[in-house]
Formats: sequence, C-alpha cells, structure tokens
Amino acid sequence: MELNLSRMVKQICELAEEHGLWAPRHMIVVAVSGGPDSVALLHILSLISQDESAALRLVVAHVNHGFRPAESAEEAEFVRGLAKKYGCPFELAELDVPSYMKESGMGGQEAARELRYRFLHQVADKYGAASIALAHHGDDQAETVLLRLLRGSGLTGLGGMRIKRKEKNVELIRPLLRMYKTDLIRACEEAGLSFVTDSSNLSNKYARNAIRLDVLPFLGQYNGQLVQSLNRLSLVAESEDDYMSKAAEEAVERLTVRDKDGTISLKIAALAGLHVALQRRLIKLILTYLPINTEESDFAKIEAIRSGALQDRPTTWRIDLGGGSLCRREYGDLSFLSQSVEEAGFAYRVEAIPASVPVAGTGRVLSFRQLSAESVPPALKPLSRDEALFDADELLCPLTVRSRLPGDTMRMMGLAGSKKVKDIFIDAKIPPSLRGRIPIVTDALGRIVWIPGVRRSDLAPIKGSTGRVIVMKWEKASG
Repeated sequence: MELNLSRMVKQICELAEEHGLWAPRHMIVVAVSGGPDSVALLHILSLISQDESAALRLVVAHVNHGFRPAESAEEAEFVRGLAKKYGCPFELAELDVPSYMKESGMGGQEAARELRYRFLHQVADKYGAASIALAHHGDDQAETVLLRLLRGSGLTGLGGMRIKRKEKNVELIRPLLRMYKTDLIRACEEAGLSFVTDSSNLSNKYARNAIRLDVLPFLGQYNGQLVQSLNRLSLVAESEDDYMSKAAEEAVERLTVRDKDGTISLKIAALAGLHVALQRRLIKLILTYLPINTEESDFAKIEAIRSGALQDRPTTWRIDLGGGSLCRREYGDLSFLSQSVEEAGFAYRVEAIPASVPVAGTGRVLSFRQLSAESVPPALKPLSRDEALFDADELLCPLTVRSRLPGDTMRMMGLAGSKKVKDIFIDAKIPPSLRGRIPIVTDALGRIVWIPGVRRSDLAPIKGSTGRVIVMKWEKASG
C-alpha cells in the first residue's frame, strides 16, 4: 500500500512510541546529507515537533567528506538552507577523509563512517542531545542484510540495523527503517521538497553500491518482493537474536564463576547440557568480556572452543585467543583468562617444628608438629591424603616447602624406583593450572618427601621401632 505523507507521519509516531525513540522536548541531532531520505526525515521530524505533546527540538548536522569538493560544497549550502527553513541550529563538519585513511590504514568508506559518527557524537554532546536520528530506510536494511549474508554473518548480523541502539551516551535512532525509498521520494514530492543526488551513489566500485545497483536487481528477477523479504528476515532474526542473547546472559549468570583475577570458569558438563545454539552464544558472550577483538564472523574461534570442550580427548589444552587472553580446558573445567594470570614459584624453609606455612593462592596452610614416643598411638595412620606421618629420627631436616620444578621425581611407597611428579599429577587428574600451587615438601638432601593432597614418598616410614613422629597436615587456613 502506498504511503502518503500524513500516513507516514502517523506510522512513524506509532513506531516511536513502540520503541521509545523519543520523549517530549527531547533534543535530537538529525544527520542530513541532502538526499531524499534525510530531507524527508527532517521534514517529518519537524512536523512531529510542532505537536505540543512531542515538542521535539532539532539540530541539523551535515558532513562534507571531502571526496567531491565542488559538489560537496553545494550540498553543504543546500542543507544549511534547510536548517534555516526549519529554524534549526546547523552544524557542519569539513572532513579530510583521505588523510585519515593514510593515518589509520582504513578504507575510504570505513574511514568516512568513523569520522562521520565521531562528529555526530560531538554535536550531540554540544547540545546535550538524547539521540542522533539517521535516515536509513528499508532499502538500506535489505542491502545491509544481503551484505552480511554474503560475508557469512550469524543471526546477530542478519538482524541488520536496529531501530534504536545505544552508542556511547546517546541513542542512535532510525525512524524510517520501516519505510522504503519510493515512499520517501513520494513524500518529498507531496511536500514540494527539493533534494540533492550524490553522484558517488551511482558508482558500483563500493560494495554497498554494487549490492544496490547490481545484485538486488539481479536477484529481484526471482523474487519481485526481495527487498521486503530481506526486511522480514531482519525482523525475525532481530527478535530471535534478542531472545538468544537474553538466554545466553541467563546461562552465563547461572553456570559460570568469575574469580577476582577476572578468570571466568564453567563446568564442561553444564555446557554440554545446553542446546548447541546456546553453547555457541554462551561462548560468544564470554569472549565479549575479554580484552580481545571478537567479530560477529569469528565463528571458527567459537567453534574451536566448543568442539574442544566437548571432545573426549585430549582433556587438557589451551587456545590463544589473542589480546593476552586464552581459553583453557582442564579435565572437566573450561576457563577463560588472561595469560598474565600465572603462578610465581615459592620456597619456604622449615627451620624448626612445630611450624605453619601458608601457601599463597590456595587458602591453605601446611602445618608441622611432632609427637613424643609415649604419645604415638599403636598403628598410627593418616586420616586422608591431606595428612602424612613420618619417622622423625629418619627424616633429614631442615625441611623445605616449595613449588614444583622441571624434572621433579619422587620415590613412592609400593613402587620400585622413582616417578616424575608431572606424571603423578596427570594420574591424579590435577589441572595444569593448579600444579604450580601445590606445595612439595623436601628433606635436607632435596628429596621429595610428600606432595600434600596427592601422594607420599617412601622416605621415613612409620615402623614398630619409631619413637617420634612428625605429622604434616594440608588444611584450610583459619579465618
């Protein structure tokens, strides 16, 4: 159904109320290029601002990108005249995009967009504006969705441009996003509004122009309502994307644990219990919390983490995520952390017993005490792996409590010869990230006596002739 100007204004007011695009007396920066889209936007917002229930205050902002000197200067003066006609303040940016391209290494379109939005935010700050109104319409949305589809975008990208999106301290609003180009041109004609035509829009050297001039018309041979179909796709994708985003946020809140050092961890069993779509969303959301650049199209990184977490072997691995962050699997746990979260080595000398040695980062204390001969009960045995007993007369002191070292080995009870501490940790399924925190007790000759919570050596065993016993305990720190 064709839209006349009054019906278009009514629909935009309804859209604004539905999405909360503005409130009475809001200051809005209107980005006006001079083309039919932005001219129609300015005219419609001006009509709405005359209603006492809205009373919008408008600022006209125009950008001269410097690509077409003579033509751009004429467009700037044309928009200045529009601002004067509607009684709006006028702000002009004269940009040197080519220089910024050299400075930033960006392409022309990317550099122009970066500077354009920077200017619009500066204008919004100057006037204390609540929002920046952009003239993107349904045809622009169709181009955006098709571009992102060709680039392999996921659901978020297929949602296209949003009618309302927070950026920095203002809202970017697109009141015309449910309208089409032909409707806007017709509105300009009905209102007797003149507009300018940007000659660069006729060149297909830019990807978006090529989509508009070549791809959409070609595909339109197979679907006469292609633009409308792509807009419906964006609406469906946007709502489903919002739903999945909320589900992912809830899952992160419910399933993950965040440590003081910023490490985010979750149980692989919990991840496996989610639908595959939510598994990917949860990982993607966690990655946004890390200091890395994760693009919408970075499916490979997300899938590598997901598939690696759910595979049977290997059960321990790490992936460098870039930006100083990594993902680490340790048996049944998956963690996202900074590579700077590393354990420093430690060594404490136990000169006399009794003694108590707190081990940083563990919340535990290694305590040493000695029992006299008459206090040694018959068949004295440790109560758990967190306790070990030694013949005090055979144990060579002083003892040392230290972190593990490369090549460490230990002689274990019931085993002929020595075994690497690394293999002992693997057999006990000790996560690699925790191995540096587990203390190792050595005697005066540097031999490993005990690995608290893991295994005891065959040194200084308790015998019937034992007169004095040294009891070592690996216990939680008090307070």
